[in-house]
Order: sequence, then C-alpha cells, then structure tokens
Amino acid sequence: MWHKLLRDTRFYQLLTRCDDDRAAAIKAAGCPCGGVLHWASFRRKPRGGPEGLGDEDERRCSFCCAEEGCRKRCTPPSLRFLGRKIYYGVVVVLVSAMRHGATPARMNKLRELIGVSRRTVERWRVWWRETFAESPLWRIARGAFVPPVERRLLPASLLERFAGEEQARLVALLRLLGPLTGGASTAHAR
Repeated sequence: MWHKLLRDTRFYQLLTRCDDDRAAAIKAAGCPCGGVLHWASFRRKPRGGPEGLGDEDERRCSFCCAEEGCRKRCTPPSLRFLGRKIYYGVVVVLVSAMRHGATPARMNKLRELIGVSRRTVERWRVWWRETFAESPLWRIARGAFVPPVERRLLPASLLERFAGEEQARLVALLRLLGPLTGGASTAHAR
C-alpha cells in the first residue's frame, strides 16, 4: 500500500501545498527582529519522486530578513525535504520502514522504482536508529508515545502509532520531523 504513495504525484503536490501554507504564515508573521521577510527560496533536485512533478515541487521555501542589521535567513519546516538528504523525505521514511530489511528482491524493485542503492537504504536505517533516536527532537517527542516506540524498528514502529489512513499517518510523521528539516534557522520559525 505504501509504495503507491511513492508514485502518487497528487500526494507530493499536497506536501508542496502544505509547505507553501506554512511558509506563507511565517512570511506574514515577519522576522523576530520586527523586519519584513523577503522570499529567498532556492531549488532542490530531490530524487525518488514520481514522474510529472513540476518545478514548484523542487522549490525549497526560504526567507531573508530585510533589516540591514539582521538579514537572518529563515527556512520553514518542510514536509517534502528531510534536512540535507537528497531524496524526498517521504522516500526516506517509507523505504527505511521496510519491515524485513533490504532483501535482494526488494532492492531490485526499489532500484527500478526510485533509483536508490542498498548502501543508501542501509545508511538511512542507521540514521533512524542512531542519529534520529539520539536527537533532541526524539528525546522530547518519544514521551508522547505509550507504550514506547521500538527504537530498533524505527521508523515503521513510529509510523504505526499515528491514526488514520496511510496518507494521514505519513503526513503526521513528516510534521513531527519538521524541526529537522529547516536547519539552524528553525528557531526563527513559529
């Protein structure tokens, strides 16, 4: 079921609209210094998305304060991009959530579907179980899940904790990851 979301252009467009809505709210609020935020978006070249996505789906919303003494950059949290990872965040989540690892048959299918290598998949799985599991974000968020989420089964064990259909659960997890997507400037994001 999840693999259908990986190829659904409408799902990626939904994520783009969510990112745009969040960016518009942050722009309207302005910089914490009181200055006006100007658009300073930049293009990403994410991998793993379906055919038919437009240029707007590769645009990373970002702002720069207009005040001469400030000029701070503000990059809002994103549902599409997971930090500096090259692949779309949804790809990193769903591929990493494979229950029984990257078997040769699964890897052949994934290579066809999104062009990802075994080494990359294994690197993502390590990221979830080590880097993410030790992050300040997860140390705070994990307390909201009772019983505790199984670290060795991340992100699948986390994805299962959200209610609703697959799409709603995935969006909820991507929202949780939001603070990891905006770099150091997320402190400015409201």
